[in-house]
Amino acid sequence: MRRIITSESVNMGHPDKTCDIIADSFLDEALRQDPNSQMAVECAIKNNKLFIYGEATTTANIDYDKLAKEVLLDLGYDCDFEITKELSVQSPQINKAVVGEELKANDQGIIYGYATNETEEFMPMPIIYAHKLMKEYDIFRRKDTRFKSDAKSQVSVEYEGDKPVAINTILVSVSHISGLDNATINSEIINNVIKPVFSKCAIYNEENVKIIVNPSGEFSIWGSFGDSGCVGRKIVVDTYGGVGRVGGGCFSSKNATKIDRSAAYYARYVVKNIVANGLADKCEIQLSYAIGIAEPVSIYVDTFGTEKIAVSKIYDYINNNYSFSVSNIIKELDLLKPIYKQTACFGHFGRPEFAWEKINKFQK
Repeated sequence: MRRIITSESVNMGHPDKTCDIIADSFLDEALRQDPNSQMAVECAIKNNKLFIYGEATTTANIDYDKLAKEVLLDLGYDCDFEITKELSVQSPQINKAVVGEELKANDQGIIYGYATNETEEFMPMPIIYAHKLMKEYDIFRRKDTRFKSDAKSQVSVEYEGDKPVAINTILVSVSHISGLDNATINSEIINNVIKPVFSKCAIYNEENVKIIVNPSGEFSIWGSFGDSGCVGRKIVVDTYGGVGRVGGGCFSSKNATKIDRSAAYYARYVVKNIVANGLADKCEIQLSYAIGIAEPVSIYVDTFGTEKIAVSKIYDYINNNYSFSVSNIIKELDLLKPIYKQTACFGHFGRPEFAWEKINKFQK
């Protein structure tokens, strides 16, 4: 049976992503000065107004205004922003439950990790190509000033069973200067973004694929002047594009004691190794945590019937090789470093520069 699966990505100038990047810039600066910082400082944006809010328990001296303005300038905003801040320290009740001889989970939460062998990144094909389009567009728009940083992509992949067999539809919407005609936009995006991305894709057939560029027409009112944004509204973009399940919490702004983020990274690490080592063609893991408790309350593994060894043996592999305690996750993935701003756009998974994407040699 043939089916079509679609995933989307967004570029840096999308107002939700802008807020994610700003929030993770704050986190990186805190960790740069104080690796033990407890951070959850977020922001919201509309027009030329930025609201910065949240909790920070840190010895770091953070210039929130300066960091935010640096991001906004990089994204092409040429206006002055009015910045309002509402910040406090982390609740002492939460801090007491988390920080001690051993770190505990900062909150309850259900966390998922997913991997599939349908791409070399061990990620679902639709989300990988959606991200690749946005990465290529960001390179292009920095060279051609007619194009702005707010953009979205969407890729539909046709499957025969579990195997991707064709790129069905490619949708790209990009912001631009006023007065740029649709024919020029269409030509520039197809030739400078879409074709470079799909030139080496084995299942891309230019004659059969449907390409849609800027279906709404003019897109010269962009970013926070065309929409509002806040942290954490793109959790499907950040994870598996709707193919794997997602938990209830976002990633950006949160330091590593927040299991919404760190345990999701570790869950991806575990299932990627299961698939990369040939124990299953695809795998999903669910973890649940409770505030003030270091280890997961529950662990559930689903291989969707693609396991190559008994599922009980996969549980044995997990138990013998991985520890889901908060302290171990932070130590094994080295999560106290200022690495987070670079995660905030183009997805948190399927990118080899991150520790949770490393593949270990299979050990029973």
